[in-house]
Amino acid sequence: MADDWRPRRVDLGVVNGRCFTFASGLGLDASVVERVDSNPHLKARFGAYYFTWAAVSTFARRYVLKPPHLIVGEDGEQHEGVTAIVQNATPFTYFKDRPIEVAEGPGLQSGTLEACVLRRARPLDMPSIAFRVFSRRAKVARHRQVTALAEAAELVVRSADEHPLPLQVDGDYIGEVLEARYSVLPHELAVVS
Repeated sequence: MADDWRPRRVDLGVVNGRCFTFASGLGLDASVVERVDSNPHLKARFGAYYFTWAAVSTFARRYVLKPPHLIVGEDGEQHEGVTAIVQNATPFTYFKDRPIEVAEGPGLQSGTLEACVLRRARPLDMPSIAFRVFSRRAKVARHRQVTALAEAAELVVRSADEHPLPLQVDGDYIGEVLEARYSVLPHELAVVS
């Protein structure tokens, strides 16, 4: 790279004034990140398998009976759900070396965000969502309980019941919020690739 120095500019997502490169989540996603981050020795020892266990157990304990309720607003439309994932780029994350896709098509130079809203968290829905998470062909964004929002310049996610929502950005749990305002900073970060 030193011989062929060609930096390029990429977009950054912003949530409540904090920048992120790839993804942010509210609800189950952020609750899992919080739990994993609170046990760094298990995270280091078991890696992706510990994330999976944390996701299943967090869902069973906190999301089956009383999940948080949120509303995602985009261009005057409102979408209710229990979890929202907002992406500035793809993939959403990795399971070991395998990319995990949630939203379809966000790009670091698109100038927009993509989001998926999980409308409900019922045990009968989760196996088919998990299948789509790991499938190379079936898409999470096309699940019957997921609302996909494409090419959004701005999004607002707020609590529907005044209970704070857990929030994560790029895999870092940053706390609970009543509202998360998303936007894009086009061409804000210079990278070498």
